[in-house]
Amino acid sequence: MATTDLTAANFESTVLDNDIVFVDFWASWCGPCRNFAPIYQAAAEQHGDLVFGSVNTEDEQQLAAAAKVTSIPTLMAFKQGALVFSQAGALPAPALEQVISAVREFDVDAAKAAASED
Repeated sequence: MATTDLTAANFESTVLDNDIVFVDFWASWCGPCRNFAPIYQAAAEQHGDLVFGSVNTEDEQQLAAAAKVTSIPTLMAFKQGALVFSQAGALPAPALEQVISAVREFDVDAAKAAASED
């Protein structure tokens, strides 16, 4: 599956309407972003059951600011509408696969329950 271009118009609905969504915040002038792009695209093709979105931070500056993106590339992962991972910097393919596995296994309900106990 190809990556989906995310904008202010479809970001929230994409995150809320899908179980797991990965989001790559990038810009065309960013060298590490360009290096990460084929790794991210390959992961999207390998994991067709997940949503892989991309936010062009030049075109979507307000969305990037709302997401508190201060460095690019930044990868975020949402599960059941909750942000469960956020990290700046390009990941090598094996590290991205580890993140994907960890997000798949992450128990959002247990995390919410534990947070409500604090």
